[in-house]
Amino acid sequence: MVEEKMRYSDADLAEFKDIILKKIEKAQSDLELIKSAYMNDLNNGTDDTSPTFKAFEEGSETMSKEANSQLAIRQEKFIRDLKNALFRVENKTYGVCKVTGKLISKERLKIVPHATMSIEAKNLQR
Repeated sequence: MVEEKMRYSDADLAEFKDIILKKIEKAQSDLELIKSAYMNDLNNGTDDTSPTFKAFEEGSETMSKEANSQLAIRQEKFIRDLKNALFRVENKTYGVCKVTGKLISKERLKIVPHATMSIEAKNLQR
């Protein structure tokens, strides 16, 4: 009987760690862009002192701020999930499906490095 691998090798984990660190760096950079766009929306210009009523523009600005806020929240969650994945790499539990206990495929982890479930387990949830 062939015993199934229960964890990735240290070399594999090092490769995944590199992927995760690059994703964290990019995600943090993206978060800064989102936040700076949101902060720039709060300028002290004279747009709001003009005597003409611009309801549609004001509504659009509010929607834009809300959208940026939601993007920032999603990005922060993504960064948190990536940091949790990094923690799993450090304690050598990275890549093990939390449902089946089997290894998540390398292809999936390269695309979704913060994945905690295999495709098989994801399909069982549906």
